[in-house]
Amino acid sequence: MHIISIKKLRDFWEQHPEAKEPLRRWYQVTRQARWRSLTDTRRDFPHADLTGICTIFNIKGNDYRLVSKIYYPSQVVLVRAVLTHAEYDKGRWKHDCEA
Repeated sequence: MHIISIKKLRDFWEQHPEAKEPLRRWYQVTRQARWRSLTDTRRDFPHADLTGICTIFNIKGNDYRLVSKIYYPSQVVLVRAVLTHAEYDKGRWKHDCEA
């Protein structure tokens, strides 16, 4: 998968250093993946959930959430946001995930 963009991950782990290794692991697994569907994604990340057109990943035991859009035919993952659980609960990210 081609991930756009690692900058959002780096920006987040600079503010939340404890997220660095879990986000790097997510990046490494995702970069090497060849997902064709959510079922494939869940083989690597069993707790990945679809919300509207976004796929949500739990990071660091659900301490953080990574909001993405996955374009399976073109093998692209667009990182929309990395959020603390409190930020995620506010729901501001949801407008970007509506179909």
